[in-house]
Amino acid sequence: MPLEIKSLSKAFSRYPALSDITLTAAEGEFLALLGPSGSGKTTLLRILAGLEQPDAGEVRFRGEDLLAAPVRRRGVGMVFQHYALFRHMTVEQNIAFGLQVRPRASRPGRAAIAARVAELLDLMQLDGLGKRYPSQLSGGQRQRVALARALAIEPRMLLLDEPFGALDAQVRRELRRWLRQVHDRAGVTTVFVTHDQEEALDLADRVAVLRAGELVQVGAPNDVYENPASAFVFDFLGEACRLEGVVRDGRLTVADWTTTAPADAPEGPVDLFFRPNEVAFAPADGVGVGANVLAAAVRGASVKIECKVGEQVIELQGLGQVPPQALTRGARLRFTPTRYRLFAAAR
Repeated sequence: MPLEIKSLSKAFSRYPALSDITLTAAEGEFLALLGPSGSGKTTLLRILAGLEQPDAGEVRFRGEDLLAAPVRRRGVGMVFQHYALFRHMTVEQNIAFGLQVRPRASRPGRAAIAARVAELLDLMQLDGLGKRYPSQLSGGQRQRVALARALAIEPRMLLLDEPFGALDAQVRRELRRWLRQVHDRAGVTTVFVTHDQEEALDLADRVAVLRAGELVQVGAPNDVYENPASAFVFDFLGEACRLEGVVRDGRLTVADWTTTAPADAPEGPVDLFFRPNEVAFAPADGVGVGANVLAAAVRGASVKIECKVGEQVIELQGLGQVPPQALTRGARLRFTPTRYRLFAAAR
Protein backbone atom coordinates (compact mmCIF):
# COMPACT_ATOMS: atom_id res chain seq x y z
CA MET A 1 0.00 0.00 0.00
CA PRO A 2 1.41 3.47 -0.89
CA LEU A 3 0.21 5.01 2.41
CA GLU A 4 1.03 2.96 5.50
CA ILE A 5 0.30 4.21 9.00
CA LYS A 6 1.56 1.93 11.76
CA SER A 7 0.92 2.11 15.52
CA LEU A 8 0.56 5.90 15.46
CA SER A 9 -0.05 7.61 18.81
CA LYS A 10 -0.28 11.25 19.85
CA ALA A 11 -1.19 12.91 23.14
CA PHE A 12 -1.68 16.53 24.08
CA SER A 13 -0.69 16.85 27.74
CA ARG A 14 -2.58 13.92 29.27
CA TYR A 15 -5.22 13.77 26.54
CA PRO A 16 -4.69 10.87 24.10
CA ALA A 17 -5.62 12.29 20.69
CA LEU A 18 -4.57 9.11 18.83
CA SER A 19 -4.05 5.63 20.27
CA ASP A 20 -2.14 3.01 18.28
CA ILE A 21 -3.65 3.81 14.86
CA THR A 22 -2.79 1.40 12.03
CA LEU A 23 -4.28 2.23 8.64
CA THR A 24 -3.46 2.00 4.92
CA ALA A 25 -4.60 3.64 1.68
CA ALA A 26 -4.14 2.37 -1.85
CA GLU A 27 -2.75 4.37 -4.76
CA GLY A 28 -5.44 6.78 -5.97
CA GLU A 29 -7.84 5.79 -3.19
CA PHE A 30 -10.33 8.22 -1.63
CA LEU A 31 -10.17 7.47 2.11
CA ALA A 32 -12.54 9.24 4.52
CA LEU A 33 -11.66 9.72 8.19
CA LEU A 34 -15.02 9.91 9.92
CA GLY A 35 -15.82 10.60 13.54
CA PRO A 36 -17.32 13.07 16.01
CA SER A 37 -15.44 16.06 17.40
CA GLY A 38 -12.48 14.93 19.47
CA SER A 39 -12.13 11.58 17.69
CA GLY A 40 -8.60 12.38 16.43
CA LYS A 41 -9.28 12.60 12.71
CA THR A 42 -7.87 16.12 12.23
CA THR A 43 -4.82 15.30 14.37
CA LEU A 44 -4.11 12.34 12.09
CA LEU A 45 -4.44 14.54 9.01
CA ARG A 46 -2.11 17.17 10.48
CA ILE A 47 0.51 14.50 11.16
CA LEU A 48 0.32 13.43 7.50
CA ALA A 49 0.75 17.07 6.48
CA GLY A 50 3.73 17.61 8.80
CA LEU A 51 1.89 20.12 11.01
CA GLU A 52 2.11 17.78 14.03
CA GLN A 53 4.61 15.11 15.09
CA PRO A 54 3.40 11.84 16.65
CA ASP A 55 4.69 10.50 19.95
CA ALA A 56 5.07 7.00 18.50
CA GLY A 57 4.54 5.08 15.30
CA GLU A 58 5.50 5.52 11.67
CA VAL A 59 4.05 6.79 8.41
CA ARG A 60 5.37 5.67 5.04
CA PHE A 61 4.30 6.81 1.60
CA ARG A 62 5.48 4.79 -1.36
CA GLY A 63 8.13 3.32 0.91
CA GLU A 64 9.48 6.69 2.08
CA ASP A 65 9.53 7.65 5.76
CA LEU A 66 7.08 10.54 5.59
CA LEU A 67 7.73 11.68 9.16
CA ALA A 68 11.42 12.25 8.41
CA ALA A 69 10.71 14.38 5.32
CA PRO A 70 10.48 18.18 5.60
CA VAL A 71 7.00 19.55 4.97
CA ARG A 72 7.93 21.09 1.63
CA ARG A 73 9.29 17.75 0.38
CA ARG A 74 6.32 15.62 1.32
CA GLY A 75 4.46 16.36 -1.91
CA VAL A 76 1.25 16.96 -0.01
CA GLY A 77 -1.55 19.34 -0.97
CA MET A 78 -3.92 20.44 1.80
CA VAL A 79 -7.33 22.11 1.72
CA PHE A 80 -8.78 23.59 4.90
CA GLN A 81 -12.37 24.27 5.94
CA HIS A 82 -11.96 28.05 5.74
CA TYR A 83 -10.23 28.28 2.36
CA ALA A 84 -7.04 30.07 3.58
CA LEU A 85 -6.79 31.99 0.30
CA PHE A 86 -4.58 35.05 -0.08
CA ARG A 87 -7.01 37.97 -0.17
CA HIS A 88 -4.65 40.31 -2.00
CA MET A 89 -4.11 37.82 -4.83
CA THR A 90 -6.40 37.02 -7.74
CA VAL A 91 -7.73 33.54 -8.38
CA GLU A 92 -4.97 32.91 -10.91
CA GLN A 93 -2.29 34.15 -8.52
CA ASN A 94 -3.63 31.99 -5.68
CA ILE A 95 -3.55 28.88 -7.85
CA ALA A 96 -0.06 29.65 -9.18
CA PHE A 97 1.43 30.45 -5.77
CA GLY A 98 2.72 26.96 -4.91
CA LEU A 99 4.54 26.72 -8.24
CA GLN A 100 6.01 30.22 -8.09
CA VAL A 101 7.62 29.75 -4.67
CA ARG A 102 9.45 26.57 -5.60
CA PRO A 103 13.26 26.70 -5.59
CA ARG A 104 14.58 28.04 -8.88
CA ALA A 105 15.91 24.63 -9.94
CA SER A 106 12.45 23.00 -9.82
CA ARG A 107 10.31 26.02 -10.65
CA PRO A 108 8.38 25.79 -13.96
CA GLY A 109 8.66 28.61 -16.45
CA ARG A 110 5.99 31.31 -16.71
CA ALA A 111 4.35 29.70 -19.71
CA ALA A 112 4.17 26.32 -17.97
CA ILE A 113 2.67 27.89 -14.83
CA ALA A 114 0.10 29.79 -16.90
CA ALA A 115 -0.85 26.60 -18.73
CA ARG A 116 -1.24 24.70 -15.45
CA VAL A 117 -3.42 27.48 -14.01
CA ALA A 118 -5.62 27.50 -17.14
CA GLU A 119 -5.96 23.70 -16.93
CA LEU A 120 -7.08 23.87 -13.31
CA LEU A 121 -9.50 26.75 -13.93
CA ASP A 122 -11.18 24.52 -16.49
CA LEU A 123 -11.11 21.44 -14.22
CA MET A 124 -12.59 23.41 -11.32
CA GLN A 125 -15.27 25.03 -13.51
CA LEU A 126 -13.84 28.49 -12.76
CA ASP A 127 -13.45 29.69 -16.35
CA GLY A 128 -13.67 33.48 -16.56
CA LEU A 129 -12.99 34.01 -12.84
CA GLY A 130 -9.18 34.04 -12.93
CA LYS A 131 -8.87 37.82 -12.55
CA ARG A 132 -11.26 38.05 -9.61
CA TYR A 133 -10.25 38.30 -5.95
CA PRO A 134 -11.53 35.91 -3.24
CA SER A 135 -13.91 38.57 -1.89
CA GLN A 136 -15.68 38.55 -5.28
CA LEU A 137 -16.44 34.81 -5.14
CA SER A 138 -19.09 32.67 -3.48
CA GLY A 139 -18.13 30.23 -0.74
CA GLY A 140 -18.30 27.29 -3.12
CA GLN A 141 -16.12 29.07 -5.68
CA ARG A 142 -13.52 29.91 -3.02
CA GLN A 143 -13.33 26.28 -1.99
CA ARG A 144 -12.76 25.30 -5.62
CA VAL A 145 -9.90 27.80 -5.81
CA ALA A 146 -8.41 26.31 -2.63
CA LEU A 147 -8.56 22.84 -4.15
CA ALA A 148 -7.05 24.09 -7.43
CA ARG A 149 -4.16 25.64 -5.50
CA ALA A 150 -3.56 22.33 -3.69
CA LEU A 151 -3.59 20.38 -6.97
CA ALA A 152 -1.39 22.89 -8.84
CA ILE A 153 1.79 21.43 -7.35
CA GLU A 154 0.73 17.95 -8.54
CA PRO A 155 0.80 16.48 -5.03
CA ARG A 156 1.40 12.81 -4.32
CA MET A 157 -1.31 12.98 -1.67
CA LEU A 158 -4.25 15.33 -1.16
CA LEU A 159 -5.46 16.10 2.37
CA LEU A 160 -8.90 17.63 2.87
CA ASP A 161 -9.86 18.92 6.33
CA GLU A 162 -13.66 19.33 6.45
CA PRO A 163 -13.49 21.31 3.18
CA PHE A 164 -17.26 21.88 3.00
CA GLY A 165 -17.86 22.62 6.67
CA ALA A 166 -18.41 26.36 6.15
CA LEU A 167 -20.90 25.92 3.29
CA ASP A 168 -24.67 25.55 3.33
CA ALA A 169 -26.30 22.17 2.76
CA GLN A 170 -27.27 22.69 -0.90
CA VAL A 171 -23.77 23.86 -1.92
CA ARG A 172 -22.22 20.97 0.03
CA ARG A 173 -24.28 18.43 -1.92
CA GLU A 174 -23.31 20.00 -5.25
CA LEU A 175 -19.61 20.14 -4.37
CA ARG A 176 -19.59 16.51 -3.14
CA ARG A 177 -20.46 15.21 -6.59
CA TRP A 178 -18.01 17.58 -8.22
CA LEU A 179 -15.15 16.69 -5.81
CA ARG A 180 -15.50 12.99 -6.56
CA GLN A 181 -15.29 13.72 -10.29
CA VAL A 182 -12.19 15.87 -9.77
CA HIS A 183 -10.56 13.14 -7.66
CA ASP A 184 -11.22 10.49 -10.31
CA ARG A 185 -9.72 12.70 -13.03
CA ALA A 186 -6.68 13.70 -10.97
CA GLY A 187 -6.02 10.17 -9.68
CA VAL A 188 -4.29 11.40 -6.53
CA THR A 189 -4.46 9.51 -3.21
CA THR A 190 -6.89 11.52 -1.08
CA VAL A 191 -7.50 11.54 2.68
CA PHE A 192 -10.69 13.36 3.59
CA VAL A 193 -11.68 14.39 7.13
CA THR A 194 -15.36 14.86 7.93
CA HIS A 195 -17.89 14.43 10.72
CA ASP A 196 -20.70 14.27 8.14
CA GLN A 197 -21.71 10.64 7.71
CA GLU A 198 -23.58 11.20 4.44
CA GLU A 199 -20.57 13.01 2.99
CA ALA A 200 -18.21 10.16 3.85
CA LEU A 201 -20.54 7.42 2.60
CA ASP A 202 -21.20 9.25 -0.68
CA LEU A 203 -17.61 10.18 -1.50
CA ALA A 204 -15.19 7.61 -0.17
CA ASP A 205 -13.83 4.32 -1.50
CA ARG A 206 -13.29 3.32 2.13
CA VAL A 207 -14.32 4.84 5.45
CA ALA A 208 -12.23 4.77 8.64
CA VAL A 209 -14.38 5.46 11.71
CA LEU A 210 -12.60 6.96 14.73
CA ARG A 211 -13.80 7.45 18.27
CA ALA A 212 -11.87 9.05 21.15
CA GLY A 213 -8.55 8.57 19.34
CA GLU A 214 -9.15 4.93 18.44
CA LEU A 215 -9.83 3.35 15.06
CA VAL A 216 -13.03 1.37 15.55
CA GLN A 217 -13.86 0.16 12.02
CA VAL A 218 -12.56 0.41 8.44
CA GLY A 219 -14.26 -0.73 5.26
CA ALA A 220 -16.18 0.11 2.12
CA PRO A 221 -18.98 2.60 2.87
CA ASN A 222 -21.84 0.17 2.30
CA ASP A 223 -20.10 -2.60 4.26
CA VAL A 224 -19.55 -0.35 7.27
CA TYR A 225 -23.13 0.91 7.06
CA GLU A 226 -24.69 -2.54 6.70
CA ASN A 227 -22.36 -4.35 9.10
CA PRO A 228 -21.44 -1.96 11.91
CA ALA A 229 -18.94 -3.45 14.35
CA SER A 230 -20.42 -1.72 17.39
CA ALA A 231 -23.41 0.17 18.70
CA PHE A 232 -21.42 3.39 18.30
CA VAL A 233 -20.83 2.80 14.58
CA PHE A 234 -24.48 1.89 13.97
CA ASP A 235 -25.67 4.98 15.83
CA PHE A 236 -23.14 7.29 14.19
CA LEU A 237 -23.70 6.18 10.59
CA GLY A 238 -27.08 7.52 9.64
CA GLU A 239 -30.37 7.77 11.49
CA ALA A 240 -30.88 5.12 14.15
CA CYS A 241 -33.45 4.06 16.73
CA ARG A 242 -32.37 2.34 19.95
CA LEU A 243 -34.55 0.33 22.28
CA GLU A 244 -33.56 -1.53 25.43
CA GLY A 245 -34.23 -5.24 25.57
CA VAL A 246 -33.13 -8.54 27.03
CA VAL A 247 -32.21 -11.95 25.60
CA ARG A 248 -32.99 -15.00 27.69
CA ASP A 249 -33.01 -18.65 26.58
CA GLY A 250 -33.10 -17.77 22.89
CA ARG A 251 -35.92 -15.24 23.22
CA LEU A 252 -35.67 -11.48 22.69
CA THR A 253 -37.98 -9.22 24.67
CA VAL A 254 -38.36 -5.49 23.94
CA ALA A 255 -41.05 -3.73 25.98
CA ASP A 256 -44.21 -5.87 25.45
CA TRP A 257 -42.92 -7.67 22.33
CA THR A 258 -41.19 -11.06 22.45
CA THR A 259 -39.70 -12.92 19.50
CA THR A 260 -37.04 -15.50 18.68
CA ALA A 261 -33.58 -14.04 19.16
CA PRO A 262 -30.95 -14.28 16.40
CA ALA A 263 -28.54 -17.18 16.87
CA ASP A 264 -25.60 -14.83 17.53
CA ALA A 265 -27.46 -12.60 19.99
CA PRO A 266 -25.61 -11.85 23.25
CA GLU A 267 -27.26 -13.18 26.38
CA GLY A 268 -28.65 -10.70 28.89
CA PRO A 269 -29.44 -6.97 28.56
CA VAL A 270 -29.12 -5.74 24.98
CA ASP A 271 -29.60 -2.61 22.91
CA LEU A 272 -31.66 -3.15 19.77
CA PHE A 273 -30.74 -0.81 16.92
CA PHE A 274 -32.66 -0.32 13.68
CA ARG A 275 -33.18 2.34 11.01
CA PRO A 276 -36.36 4.45 11.40
CA ASN A 277 -37.72 3.34 8.02
CA GLU A 278 -37.03 -0.38 8.53
CA VAL A 279 -40.25 -1.18 10.38
CA ALA A 280 -43.63 -2.74 9.69
CA PHE A 281 -46.63 -1.05 11.33
CA ALA A 282 -49.71 -2.67 12.83
CA PRO A 283 -52.80 -1.43 14.69
CA ALA A 284 -52.92 -1.44 18.47
CA ASP A 285 -54.37 -4.97 18.55
CA GLY A 286 -51.71 -6.32 16.15
CA VAL A 287 -48.22 -7.75 16.65
CA GLY A 288 -45.09 -5.83 17.59
CA VAL A 289 -43.67 -3.30 20.01
CA GLY A 290 -46.39 -1.17 21.56
CA ALA A 291 -45.92 2.61 21.32
CA ASN A 292 -47.84 5.78 22.10
CA VAL A 293 -47.93 8.42 19.35
CA LEU A 294 -46.59 11.83 20.43
CA ALA A 295 -46.70 13.53 17.01
CA ALA A 296 -47.11 12.64 13.34
CA ALA A 297 -46.21 14.48 10.13
CA VAL A 298 -47.40 13.45 6.67
CA ARG A 299 -45.59 14.56 3.49
CA GLY A 300 -47.29 12.89 0.53
CA ALA A 301 -46.67 9.16 0.92
CA SER A 302 -44.00 9.75 3.58
CA VAL A 303 -44.92 9.67 7.26
CA LYS A 304 -42.84 10.50 10.33
CA ILE A 305 -44.14 9.39 13.70
CA GLU A 306 -42.62 10.43 17.01
CA CYS A 307 -43.62 7.88 19.58
CA LYS A 308 -42.83 6.67 23.07
CA VAL A 309 -41.93 3.10 24.02
CA GLY A 310 -41.85 2.88 27.79
CA GLU A 311 -39.64 5.84 28.73
CA GLN A 312 -37.80 5.95 25.38
CA VAL A 313 -38.77 8.38 22.62
CA ILE A 314 -38.01 7.41 19.00
CA GLU A 315 -38.98 8.64 15.54
CA LEU A 316 -40.25 6.12 12.98
CA GLN A 317 -40.72 6.60 9.24
CA GLY A 318 -43.18 4.93 6.90
CA LEU A 319 -44.36 5.02 3.30
CA GLY A 320 -48.12 4.77 3.14
CA GLN A 321 -48.51 1.59 5.22
CA VAL A 322 -49.21 3.32 8.54
CA PRO A 323 -52.69 2.66 9.99
CA PRO A 324 -54.66 5.95 9.68
CA GLN A 325 -55.61 5.87 13.35
CA ALA A 326 -51.89 5.89 14.26
CA LEU A 327 -51.52 9.42 12.92
CA THR A 328 -53.39 10.94 15.85
CA ARG A 329 -51.58 12.30 18.90
CA GLY A 330 -52.16 9.96 21.83
CA ALA A 331 -53.03 6.96 19.64
CA ARG A 332 -51.61 3.52 20.26
CA LEU A 333 -49.80 1.57 17.53
CA ARG A 334 -47.50 -1.41 17.15
CA PHE A 335 -44.44 -1.88 14.97
CA THR A 336 -41.91 -4.60 14.23
CA PRO A 337 -38.33 -3.83 13.16
CA THR A 338 -37.81 -5.63 9.86
CA ARG A 339 -34.01 -5.47 10.18
CA TYR A 340 -32.12 -4.85 13.39
CA ARG A 341 -28.84 -5.44 15.19
CA LEU A 342 -28.34 -6.42 18.82
CA PHE A 343 -25.40 -5.30 20.92
CA ALA A 344 -24.64 -6.14 24.54
CA ALA A 345 -25.90 -3.26 26.66
CA ALA A 346 -23.33 -1.02 28.31
CA ARG A 347 -25.64 -0.34 31.27
